[in-house]
Amino acid sequence: MKLNLILSCAILLLISGCVQSQDCVDGINKMPLYGNGKVKKCPEQLKVDQEFIATEEKITTRKAAAAHMIMRGWEFFHKNQLDTSIMRFNQAWLLDSLNAELYWGLGDVLGKQQKFKESIPFFEKSLKLNAKEPKVWADESISYGNIFFQSRDINYLNLAIYSIKTAISLSPNNAQYYSQLTSAYTYFMQKDSARKYLEITDKLDPNIVNPGVRKLINP
Repeated sequence: MKLNLILSCAILLLISGCVQSQDCVDGINKMPLYGNGKVKKCPEQLKVDQEFIATEEKITTRKAAAAHMIMRGWEFFHKNQLDTSIMRFNQAWLLDSLNAELYWGLGDVLGKQQKFKESIPFFEKSLKLNAKEPKVWADESISYGNIFFQSRDINYLNLAIYSIKTAISLSPNNAQYYSQLTSAYTYFMQKDSARKYLEITDKLDPNIVNPGVRKLINP
C-alpha cells in the first residue's frame, strides 16, 4: 500500500515536471524580443531574466550593460551568427527597452534572414525613439525595396523612396544612399529622376552604382 503511494507520488512529480518543462518554450531567447509578446515565458525563464539583470546591475548601470550587449549583437551579426546576435539584442532589451539601436539591430537581423515584412516594425520602433539616425532609414528602405520586389506593390516602392530620401536629408553626402535612390527610380517608366540621382551619385563616388543599374538608365 505504502509502496503504491510512493510510486504514485513519484509519477505525479514526474508528470508535473514534464508539464512545467513543456510550458517553457524552447529557443525563446532566439526570437526577437522573446517572441515580441506572442510567446509567454515560463517562471524558470523569468527567473533567469531577473538573475541576469541583477548580475549586470552589480557590475555597471543597466544602460551601459545594454550598450555592451548591443555591441556584441552587432559583432555576431557581422559574423553571420544570427541566433546569437538576436540573443544579445534581446538581453539589451531586458536592460534598456528604450535603446533605439537594439530595435535597429533586430530589424537588420530579420532583413538578413529575408523576413523583410517582419523587420519593418523594428525599424519603425527604432525611428520612433530616434528619428535622426540615417542608417536606420536606409536599412528600412532596403526592406521596403525587397518587399516591393517580391510583391510588385508600388506602395512599398514609394515607402522605400521616402525612407532613403529621409536618410539623405540626414546624411546629404552619402553616396551609398544616393545609389539606393537611383536604383529605386529605375523601376519607373520615366527615368528622369533616376538620371538626376545617378549624376549626383557619380559626383560623390563614380564607382558605387551597379553597372546593371547604370545600363537600365542609359541603355
